[in-house]
Amino acid sequence: MLTEIGHERAQELWLHGGYPGSILADSDDKRFAWREAFVKTYLEMDIPQLGIHVPAVQLRRFWTMLAHCHGQLWNASRIAASMNLSAPTIKKYLDILEDTFIVRQLQPYYPNIKKRVTKSPKIYIRDSGLLHNLLRVRNYEELHNHPTLGSSWEGFVIEQIIGIAPPTWETYFYRTAVGAEVDLLLISDQNDPIAIEIKYSLSPKASRGFWSSLEDLQCRKGFIIYPGEDSYPVSNEVDVLPLKNIQALFNGGKG
Repeated sequence: MLTEIGHERAQELWLHGGYPGSILADSDDKRFAWREAFVKTYLEMDIPQLGIHVPAVQLRRFWTMLAHCHGQLWNASRIAASMNLSAPTIKKYLDILEDTFIVRQLQPYYPNIKKRVTKSPKIYIRDSGLLHNLLRVRNYEELHNHPTLGSSWEGFVIEQIIGIAPPTWETYFYRTAVGAEVDLLLISDQNDPIAIEIKYSLSPKASRGFWSSLEDLQCRKGFIIYPGEDSYPVSNEVDVLPLKNIQALFNGGKG
């Protein structure tokens, strides 16, 4: 977590993940090798010790497929067809990875409004370093040239926000059939919803779907989280907020 390692090392944490054995190694190759050993141990030793009997090769293949679907809607039938397995078996594999804190299923928010909304969860590999190993990404250059750059950043930011969210707050995403979308929606009983869009850009702009969502959900505030340094407003309702200041999401936008 950024709160533990320091915001000045955010890019390092994003690339290599949060496991101490990875982040503390002294080269990209050693960090990559540590994570490979972690994956191997998890599949071949940890899972069997939990009494779960799934072939390690098959679970690794499924895990890798999830990495390539990182940040996308869960589609059991498509993955099942790709692996020549049943949808219930695929769901079992997903549950294993979620229950052992490897995968996050971010659930959709569907309030009582007359909109056709997505009801499938979005899937994220929780540790960005493990995600990058499964994608065979070793360094910044490879990451910045990889097609999952944006979704990798999105998942990393979501984990940082959820990691500091007070226990009374709930987290969702929101998407409708007509294109309204929020990457992360923060819900509290004592506040109106807060909508978050995540952009890997130094000059981020909110999408049309984000503006539509603010209206749909009657959000009191929206934020665009980006990897820059400065906070600034783009409207009365929406501010651009650097990752280092995400604590401000939970104190009225001040921080």
